[in-house]
Amino acid sequence: QVQLVESGGGLVQAGDSLRLSCAASGRTFSSYAMGWFRQAPGKEREFVAAIRWSGGSTPYADSVKGRFTVSRDNAKNTLYLQMSSLKPEDTAVYYCAADPRLDMVVAGTPHYWGQGTQVTVSS
Repeated sequence: QVQLVESGGGLVQAGDSLRLSCAASGRTFSSYAMGWFRQAPGKEREFVAAIRWSGGSTPYADSVKGRFTVSRDNAKNTLYLQMSSLKPEDTAVYYCAADPRLDMVVAGTPHYWGQGTQVTVSS
């Protein structure tokens, strides 16, 4: 079992930066692929970014490429999402996810989900 707890969300202005964290506990964090998803009001949950257990192979959604960076610190059992040049359309609840397989994370069918953290970007 893996428990995931997101933090770092909040209210920011367009153009600002924000860093989300996802603390993992339970089974060996370093062996899991991890990812970030988001869900805006009235919309489906969508993929944002993912990262292999080793830190390599980091696919991104086109909407966030060049603005968001996913990273992990296996020694701290923590996943990060550095978000810059934020836009009002980035407003959503952001979720982290974990699965032994990267393709399952990217497909949106990971074994484990966090509870989410709200990010609101004002114009």
